[in-house]
Amino acid sequence: MYDVAIAGAGPVGLYLACELGLRGMSVVVLEREPEAGSVWRAAPLGMRGLMAASLAGFYRRGMLGELLGVDELVDQPATLQGVGHFAGIMIDPAKIDVTTMPYRLPTPAPEAMMTDLAHVEQVLEDRAIKYGVEVRRGQAVTDLTQYDDHVTVRTGNDDYAARWVVGADGGRSTVRKLAGFEFVGTEPLFTGYTFQADFDDPGKLNPGFNPTPNGLYVMMSQKPGHIGMMDFDGGAYDRTQELTKDHLQEVLRRVSGTDVTLTEVRMASTYTDRAMQTTTYRKGRVLLAGDAAHIHSPLGGQGLNSGLGDAMNLGWKLAATIQGDAADGLLDTYTTERHPIGEWVLDWTRAQVTVLKPGPHGQAMQGVMRDLLDTPDGAKYIYSKISGMVNRYDLGSEGSDHPLVGRIAPEFRLEDGTRLADLMQDGHGVLLDFTGELAGLELNSNFRYAAGRATDDLGLAAALVRPDGVVACAGDADRDAFEQAAKRWFA
Repeated sequence: MYDVAIAGAGPVGLYLACELGLRGMSVVVLEREPEAGSVWRAAPLGMRGLMAASLAGFYRRGMLGELLGVDELVDQPATLQGVGHFAGIMIDPAKIDVTTMPYRLPTPAPEAMMTDLAHVEQVLEDRAIKYGVEVRRGQAVTDLTQYDDHVTVRTGNDDYAARWVVGADGGRSTVRKLAGFEFVGTEPLFTGYTFQADFDDPGKLNPGFNPTPNGLYVMMSQKPGHIGMMDFDGGAYDRTQELTKDHLQEVLRRVSGTDVTLTEVRMASTYTDRAMQTTTYRKGRVLLAGDAAHIHSPLGGQGLNSGLGDAMNLGWKLAATIQGDAADGLLDTYTTERHPIGEWVLDWTRAQVTVLKPGPHGQAMQGVMRDLLDTPDGAKYIYSKISGMVNRYDLGSEGSDHPLVGRIAPEFRLEDGTRLADLMQDGHGVLLDFTGELAGLELNSNFRYAAGRATDDLGLAAALVRPDGVVACAGDADRDAFEQAAKRWFA
C-alpha cells in the first residue's frame, strides 16, 4: 500500500509528489497519457508564466537552477522584464519599482519567468524519481472506493491502494467526479480557441491583443501562425464535436472583422471561461489540487501558479498527517487557506472577462483599466496581486499579528551567508532567531532552529517559517507567541 496515490503528472501533481517524497512518503503518480511530451505542453503552445511565489518554492527546494538552466545562482537585479497583462492590457515593468514592494529582500529567484510546461514537468519528474516516487503513465483512473483507513483506485485492470488519494488530474477531473465533490460557480460567456494555422493573407491580422466589437483575437509575432481568439457566444459551441478549419475560419473572420483565409490548420483546441470551484478540497481521504479543484479562463495565467500554491500548501500537511505528528486539524487548514485563494483567482479572471466583453460596458472598463495601469501605483497593484507575494492566509488570532504572518517569507540571509532557502531544502520549517533570545525554545523534528544576525532583518527579532515558506509567527522575541505558533503548526 502506498502512502499517497496522485492522479495527474502535470506540474501540480509532480510538485506535490516531490514534497511528499522529500519527507519519505511512498508515492505513486498515475497519469492517463501514455507518454510525456505532448505538443500542447512544449513551446510555443505550452508556454506559461511562473510568478514570484512559485519561483520562491522552486528555489527553497533546490530546483531553481534546473528550472533556469544555470549552474550558479546569483541575486536577481531589482528590475522587471515582462510581467504579464490584465485583460490583454500589458503591464509596463518600467512603472514598477520592485524595491518598494513590502518586505522584499534580494533573492536569486526571478520576479517572473516564461517557460513551457514540458520543461517544468521534466524538472519535477526528475526530482520526484530521485525521491523514490513512481510515475506510471497510461494509467487513467476509472474508479475509486474509500474505506476507513485507505482508498483503492482502479485504472483499467490495475488496482492501487493508498492511505490517501489526491486528484491533480485537471479541469475535467475524474477523481473529483468519482469522489462526489460539489462543483459550483458561473457558466461561460465565451468560447476560446487556440490554434496553429497557415494563412493566405496573414497581414490582415494585427499582432498582439486585439479587442474587437465581436470578441478578441491574439496573434503572437514571435509565434508565427499561433492564434488565440475569444468568441462571446455564451459558451454555446459544442466542444465535443470535431473542430474544423471551416468553423475556425468563420469565427476568426467574425471576431477579427477581416476576410482572412485559413489554408491549413495544424492543431487546435477550445476552452471557455466557465469558473467553478469545489466547495471543499477534501472529502474523507480524497483531496484535490490545481484545476481539479478550481477551473477558470486562462486570462492572466493564474492557473499554473495557483495550482503550484495548492501543492506547496498541501504537501507538508499531508506528510505530517501520515507520519502521525500533525497538529489537530492541520490537514483541514488546506481548504481554509487555499479555498479563498481559489475564489480570488476565479473573481480575478471574471473581472478580466468583463473588461473584454464586447459593447460599450466592456469598452468603458477597458478605458478605466488602461488609465489605472498607466500609473505606477496601478501597475504595482496589479503586478503585486498576480505575483502571489502579497497573498495572505488568515491564520487566525493565535500568536503574532505581524503583517508578515500568513505571507510568503522574504529571503532572509544571515551574516554567515546562510539563506532561508538553504535551511528549507529538507522540507522542514525554520525558526529564525536574529537576536538569540529564543534559544532553548522547545522544538521537535518538524522544524529547525537557526540563530544569527541577518544582513537585513526587516525590523524583526525572529520569524517562524512553515515548510511551505509561509510565516507563522514574526515580530519581537515573544516566547509565548512563538511557542504557541510552534505547537499549532508543528504539534
